[in-house]
Amino acid sequence: MNFTVTPAASQEILAAAERSNAAGMALRVAARQVAEGSLEYGMGFDEQREDDEPAEFGGLTVLLGSPSKPLLDGTVLDYVEVAPGRHDFVFIPPRETKVAGEEAAEAAVTPSARVGSGG
Repeated sequence: MNFTVTPAASQEILAAAERSNAAGMALRVAARQVAEGSLEYGMGFDEQREDDEPAEFGGLTVLLGSPSKPLLDGTVLDYVEVAPGRHDFVFIPPRETKVAGEEAAEAAVTPSARVGSGG
């Protein structure tokens, strides 16, 4: 299982946990495939369950439930500036095919889904 949370995303999620009285809670990340084949992503603070696979990213515990693991494999959760002065969480799926010489930064320009920062 290869799911990654960038330092920017970890830092913002930990700050959000402090602001919402969820400090110390883990972040549950989930994905599901919708009818047209695209993926929907979700995340929220939660308690660990028996089938969870916890991972640590910069002091943040992330929980991935069994149904979501195959869909999240190779995905990166980042926190980026999507417009001047506007930041959002983005889920960057793995690349199916790679163009020779293409940089990772170029691949991250078009995320497949956004989860608002909530304030």
